[in-house]
Amino acid sequence: MKFAHLLAASSLALMAAAGAHAKTLVYCSEGSPEGFDPAPYTAGTTFDAASQAVYNQLVEFKPGTTEIAPALAESYEISDDGLEYTFHLRSGVKFHTTDFFTPTRELNADDVIFSFMRQGDESSPWHQYVAGITYEYYSGMEMPTVIKEIQKVDDLTVKFVLTRPEAPFLANLAMDFASILSKEYVDKLEAEDRKEDLNNAPVGTGPFKFVAYQKDAVIRYQAFDDYWAGREKIDDLIFAITPDPAVRMQKLQAGECHIMPYPAAPADIEALKADPNLQVMEQPGLNVAYLAYNTTVAPFDNPNVRKALNMAMNKEAILEAVFQGTGQVAKNPIRPTMWSYNDAVEDTAFDPEAAKKLLEEAGVSDLSMEIWAMPVQRPYMPNARRTAELMQEDFAKIGVNVEIVSYEWGEYLKKSTDPSRKGAVILGWTGDNGDPDNFMGVLLGCSATGDGGANRAQWCNKEFDDLIQKAKVTADQAERIKLYEEAQLVFKRENPWATIAHSTVFMPMSKKVSGYVMNPLGKHGFSGVDIEE
Repeated sequence: MKFAHLLAASSLALMAAAGAHAKTLVYCSEGSPEGFDPAPYTAGTTFDAASQAVYNQLVEFKPGTTEIAPALAESYEISDDGLEYTFHLRSGVKFHTTDFFTPTRELNADDVIFSFMRQGDESSPWHQYVAGITYEYYSGMEMPTVIKEIQKVDDLTVKFVLTRPEAPFLANLAMDFASILSKEYVDKLEAEDRKEDLNNAPVGTGPFKFVAYQKDAVIRYQAFDDYWAGREKIDDLIFAITPDPAVRMQKLQAGECHIMPYPAAPADIEALKADPNLQVMEQPGLNVAYLAYNTTVAPFDNPNVRKALNMAMNKEAILEAVFQGTGQVAKNPIRPTMWSYNDAVEDTAFDPEAAKKLLEEAGVSDLSMEIWAMPVQRPYMPNARRTAELMQEDFAKIGVNVEIVSYEWGEYLKKSTDPSRKGAVILGWTGDNGDPDNFMGVLLGCSATGDGGANRAQWCNKEFDDLIQKAKVTADQAERIKLYEEAQLVFKRENPWATIAHSTVFMPMSKKVSGYVMNPLGKHGFSGVDIEE
């Protein structure tokens, strides 16, 4: 029997056996992780369960901000030409000791080099240790072409040598895909012919160590006594996987969990705020919800067809019915609070009659298409199915027949990257590092097209791509702002997406909880959190 199955069988028993005097925090998670290795995935649900709890990066974001702070690297230097980044690792950082692994050494340069190179080196035995995985972030951030080599200067010093200056590089290293794994642990797994357990039973340096997972039910963690930043105040952290938002809300109000993400519906926020036992945090999400056309498949390869569909879409009605006062209409791929946002861009007007005329001029009639609707609630999209139904009604008014399609969340994410995908897909994005490139490069750049890429529109526009590529290698932020502003004009002219909304994010929790800080990047971490016994 594989180790992961043993964990699953014992998980509930472990929950019941939690010490009576241990401080236990229960988080009602909205879904199951795709795995516990952060590198092959992009979903926030996976990052919450894996990288946020178990791992660290070389540098990380200060709580509640997008400001970079030292983490596993206690300091770093950047060469004047921007081509070398030298990181000095903390001495004495320990990896987790668990029932399935006992480390014999502390963090060193080998761990860092392995964690990055296995993503970029297709010849590595760890590149495809799980069949079919892709490194969407590593590729989308253009790491294979940016990183020339990673040098081990000594056990506690690592140098990244780049092929070109890369303005977002440091911020990219604070992202979840850049989590640092134990080379000693992976060597053990390889020797024992159970490599897949890297994705089932994680070992990191983070605030909590993994204990057990019962698929689609519960994940259990314990505070790591030897955590380099200091032991956490809570002893046990439990993810109670609860996909139904109404059930999450009921569990929170009944005291069965202490924190929940994504309330059942925007209208429920006031009820949660009125509950004397709860507190509700909120902040503008650094996010965007969009409908991505497959621009390589006719007739969606025609910008005027895409524009016609966008003109037929009543976004104000979607905001009213779906977001119910908790969002604002989006016209650009980045949020207005983000630097380089171009407010001079004019949004596509809602004009069904003009939309009909555009379709006629494009020679398109009797169009049938698919709209894919996510099966889960996300911070940028309270109800994708209802949104798709409203689009279906709008498009019917201009003679376009819509079939609504959905899949299980992990399958949805994977299938939506298929270059041959039909129709359009509802999706969204919460920024990972506060840099515009994390939206425009990762979601709309040419390097992010293809199977496994984050560019769901499969849109590769040379004018747009030249602008964002120039912005990536420019150190002067004022110049970067001009380039990204111009890129947004190209985006709006070409309409690879229908930009839908930017949402407000709410985090309801028990008043017994203290120390929780909302993450502007949409992650859910519990370092520094305490709970009244």
